[in-house]
Order: sequence, then C-alpha cells, then structure tokens
Amino acid sequence: MSANPQWDISRALGVARLFYLVCGVRDGCVTPFLTLYLRQLGLAAPWVGILMGTKHLIAAFWAPVCAFLAKSYQKRRALLIASLLGSAGASLLMVLVPQVDKDLVHRSCNGSHSVTTTVPPPGVALTVTVTSAQEPASNHPTGAPSLPAEMSTIGIGEASGFRKGPGESAQEPFTHVPGYSVGSVEGARITSRVLHPISSGVNSTPWEGSFKVGSTALPLLAGRTALGRPANSSAAKGTARALHLSLEGLQWTFFLSLGFMVFWELLTAPLEQVADDSLYEYLDFVDATDRYRSLWIWKMLGMSAGLCGIAALVGQLDCFLTTNRPRGVVHFYGYSLVSTLALLVSTAFPIPVCRRREPSYKTVKALSLVGGDPRLVLLAFTVFLIGAATSTVQNFLFWHMEDHGSSELVMGFSVALGWLGEILLHPFKTTLLRKLSRVGTVGLGLGCFVGQLLYYSFLWSWWSVLPAQVLSAISGGALWWAVRASVEDLATPGTERPLSAMFRGHFYGGGSSLGSFVGGFVVMRFSLAVLYQACCVVLLLWLALFLSLQPRLPQERKINYSRLLAVEASDTSDSEQETERDWLVKAMSEEHSDWKG
Repeated sequence: MSANPQWDISRALGVARLFYLVCGVRDGCVTPFLTLYLRQLGLAAPWVGILMGTKHLIAAFWAPVCAFLAKSYQKRRALLIASLLGSAGASLLMVLVPQVDKDLVHRSCNGSHSVTTTVPPPGVALTVTVTSAQEPASNHPTGAPSLPAEMSTIGIGEASGFRKGPGESAQEPFTHVPGYSVGSVEGARITSRVLHPISSGVNSTPWEGSFKVGSTALPLLAGRTALGRPANSSAAKGTARALHLSLEGLQWTFFLSLGFMVFWELLTAPLEQVADDSLYEYLDFVDATDRYRSLWIWKMLGMSAGLCGIAALVGQLDCFLTTNRPRGVVHFYGYSLVSTLALLVSTAFPIPVCRRREPSYKTVKALSLVGGDPRLVLLAFTVFLIGAATSTVQNFLFWHMEDHGSSELVMGFSVALGWLGEILLHPFKTTLLRKLSRVGTVGLGLGCFVGQLLYYSFLWSWWSVLPAQVLSAISGGALWWAVRASVEDLATPGTERPLSAMFRGHFYGGGSSLGSFVGGFVVMRFSLAVLYQACCVVLLLWLALFLSLQPRLPQERKINYSRLLAVEASDTSDSEQETERDWLVKAMSEEHSDWKG
C-alpha cells in the first residue's frame, strides 16, 4: 500500500498546505473588504446588512448539502474545480453592479489641487471636501455671495459616518440632496462637517426613508446661487428629478448586488467543507488525522498575506485607475486571479478513492444529541450569540475606520494582527485549556470579546483600533479552541465531526446572518457605537448566565477502564461465594469448564 501514490502522505500534506495557503490568499483579497465595496456603490447600512445576512445564511445551509451530494456521488474533485472556476467568474459580476450615483464619485490626483467627494450610503452621514488654491479677494466675482461664517470656519472634522450624539457639534446639520454634484467654487475653501443620516418616519417606506429631503436642505451650487435655496423653479424640478433617479438607482444597485452575491455564494460556499472532508478522510485511512489539525495555520497565513497585499496594491493603484468604477474593483480582480491559481492546485488535491461505508444520518444524530444534552444547548446559544456579535465587527468596523481617515492597508493590517496573534498563541493551547478548563476559557474569550466591542465604540482615530486587535488571539482563537474541545468531549463516538461542523456552520452562521440583518438597521436608526454597546450588554448578560448555569448542569461521570482493570488485592474477597458474583470470573470459569468437557 505504501507504493500506491494515493497514500503518499508527505506529498498529500504538501499539496494540502499549498491549497489552503492559496485559498487563504484568495479569501483575503475580497471577503474582509466586501462591505466596504458595497458602501462605495452607495448602499446604506440596512441594505448591506441584508446582503451579508443572505450570504451567511447560504453558507450555513447550502455547503453541507453540496458536501453530502459530492460525497455520495463521488464528485468531490469535480465540485472543487467547478467551485473555483465558477466563483472566479461570478465574482467579476460584482464589478458590473452600477453605483447609485456615478456623478458623485470623482477622484483627482493632480498635485496643484484636489477634489474629493466621498459618497456614503443614503441614510448615512456624508462628508464633502472641496479644496482648491486660495485666490486673492480681488479675483472674486462682483456680487458673488460670501460663504456663511459658520461654514467657512469649520475645520476638517472627524467623519464618523454616523449620527453624532448630543453635544458633539454645535452646528446644525444639513441634509444632502441626492443627485447634486459639487460645482467648482473659485477662491474659497469649503470643508463641511459630517451630515446626519435621514431617518424615515413611520409612514415612509424603507426605500423612501433613505432619501427623505428635509426643509433644511442646503445644496452646494456653483456660480452666484445663494446657498440654501434653488436659483429658480427649474432648479427645484431638477432636485425632484435627481431624487427620483437616485431612488431608482438604489433599487437597481441593491437587487443586482443581491442576485450576483447569491449566485457567487452558491458557487463558493461548498469549497471549504468539501476540501476539509476529503483531506480528513484521506488521512483517516492511514491514521494520520493528527496532522490535519495544524493545517488551519496555513489558511490564516494566506489570508493575512492576501489581506495586506491587496490593500497595499489598491493604495498604489488609487491614482492610476482610469475607469469611473470604485477602487474596490481591484479586490475582485485579485480574487479571480488567485482563484485561477487555486484551480491548478486543486487538480492534485488529495481525495480518497475508496469509499468507506458510513451511515448518512450522522447530522440528524448530531442534532438530536444537541437537543438531549443541556450543556450542548447552552454551548449552541453561546456560539449563536458569538456569530451575531462577530458579524457586526466584520460588516461595519472598516466603515468606522474609514470614517476616521484609515487607509485600506491599515484596515488589513489590523485584521491580520489578530490572526497572527492567534497563530502565535496556538503552541500554548493545551496549557491554556488545562489551567483554565474549557468553561473558564470560554468565559475568558467572551470577556475579551466584550472588551473589544466596547473599545470599538469609542474609537477616536484610525490607529486606535490596533491595540484592541491583540485581544483577538483570545476572543477568536482560545474561545473557539475551548468550544471545539467541549463539543468533542460531549459528542458520542462517530459524531465528533458532524457536531463540530454543525456548531461552526449552522449555529455560528445562523447567528452571523441574524446579526447582519439586525445590525444594519440599528446602525441606520442609531449609530455604530450604539450597536457595539448593545452587543456588549447582551454578551455580558449571557456570560453571567453561562457561568451561573454551567455548574448546575448534570455532569456525567466518565468510566475509567484502567481503574476497573487494576483491582487491588485488598478489595478482593477470599470467599468463593463473592467470587462467583463477579460476572467476569464466572464467565471465564464457565468457558474453561466447557473447554475441558
């Protein structure tokens, strides 16, 4: 059997490491920046939440179905190739999604002047910055109105992108009317503060709520037109027409994004689970599954490299992009390119040829096991809440950092810092679980996660997020190690992997989906800081409940077979009557007598 190339373990592990590394680079190119690209298209937080929630929902329930069908019909390699090839093409469909308003996205890299218009999603704060060279006062046209003093004296403020709390700004906000482009303003320097989102009323539809125009609208018009009022009736009609076009553009952008993302996720979701199942079964045939547990490090290294690499590339190409598309399209081009490389590696990925006869109802058995064990039920609710809170960080933390002036390279480095910390902490995994126990490690991980969320709600600059990312090694790594160890300890023989996949896929994915759906509307109605603080309160209450209920749950005693076999002489009885009561001795004596007879 050793001569059979199917069981070349060293080669199989080498190909698997390369495959996980390339797939990590592929995922790092676009997955963390996906919500940032949707924001560049002009979608508000609720619509981004709906898109990401749908994505998590498909990944949670579609991937197990595809993995089961691929295993049943022996089409795993075909599914790997189809998934990589199809996702490479489907990701490019996201590049074709039109923006809500193309006129408001303009980028200039001329050294003498710069015009930068950042278009946040409707219903979210707006930051407009127009800078040009100062000209003498004599060059101003005669009769041109001067800018109001309170606008000309406002400094470049923090662009939080969300509604500021009371007392944070003394200036009255104004509302931006979609469709207005920023005209040239000669001889003036205008820097506007953050605009507050527009909250829809009770009678407004969800689409109209993002575009409701208040009476305080002050469009920036060029020429001699005074601020705060249209030049004539034709300008007012133009405003209404632009508002209607923006509403249609939002609907068109949202539905195209939803359709393309659903198609993309249907092709991408089965890849990871099919590859993991194939490699595990391949190594299980030769009792080498202990090497499988360390392969996740290669995927995290790949994601870190892809995350920082594509962010640096986008920063370098920012001023060289000649298209009118958002700069986020570079992420999808990189994703497709690396998917092609992963496609070549997948042709040599180890997949077992011999099929082991296994029952197909393991998932149902694992689900019934969860329902019958209160400790698993408590752990399932914990994983569900972790997924809901994590989705708010993955969806909107980059928005928060961008509003504080962060570049994509800093965003990528902040996430990679947490992953690298998790890799460095991994050698101490056994010691940590033994010293703190599994329940203590879960409590420590939840506590660190609560601290991170509370810290995110008070960010004050683009670099301030970096210190909190160090805690990701515990809140992301140690927490999941404890959850996985607890699941494997409570599982019955043969259900360890289905039960772990259910926790990681169904419960965590379902929580991420619900968190995305709810989080987007909370961000629009309140702010991102309120969302993070609400997650802190929920997780703290659950942590207290988890620690208080855990000792009260029934604990099953494990049978120690070594103690049963090691019978001390003091415990044995010399009487023949007591000896006959031992079923093992009785059975052996009967067998011996039958053999003699």
